[in-house]
Amino acid sequence: MAFAAVLATTLHAAAARTLRLVALGDSLTAGYGLPPGKAFPDRLEAALRAKGWDVKVINAGVSGDTAANALARYDWSVPQNADALIVELGGNDMLRGMKPEATKTTLAAILDKARGAHLPALLAGMRAAPNLGGEYAGEFSPIYSALAKSYDVSLYPFFLDGVAGDPKLDQLDGLHPNAQGVEIIVQKILPSVEALLKQVKQ
Repeated sequence: MAFAAVLATTLHAAAARTLRLVALGDSLTAGYGLPPGKAFPDRLEAALRAKGWDVKVINAGVSGDTAANALARYDWSVPQNADALIVELGGNDMLRGMKPEATKTTLAAILDKARGAHLPALLAGMRAAPNLGGEYAGEFSPIYSALAKSYDVSLYPFFLDGVAGDPKLDQLDGLHPNAQGVEIIVQKILPSVEALLKQVKQ
């Protein structure tokens, strides 16, 4: 009986621990141009906690990063005790006109690392800018759904859904969301993030 009580207490403590969710990304994750506390990871953590989740969202975003840059720093950006991962990358690859197949290969390497660590992942998609033309968009935009299917990870099809192209929700550069835009991103992606956290093995 004493053993059962100890086991129950241990299991309860494990279930009650703070989950560590890492957001690996570029400036959209880092919070470029936003006041302190208004970046996507900060606001996502607040929204999750408001819904009862005991979670710490770690901001592993670096402005200007391509997928290859993030892969190069993965081992020190994603701690070994992480519980889940959001991958928000590829926007800078697209803006630089990099070959979509190269971006896909790099994102696959990141997902390989997550899988090797048994880390549930949510892949946030990006879409090609219209000025890059239909041919480029036809090659770039589908890489996210293809990767999600290949690696059996969750997909949020477009990170900037509901925000991209709206001057009321973008900063003056027309590329990065303002604080109001971040709130919309958080509310839209929240169900997908909650589903991700439910995959975490306590």
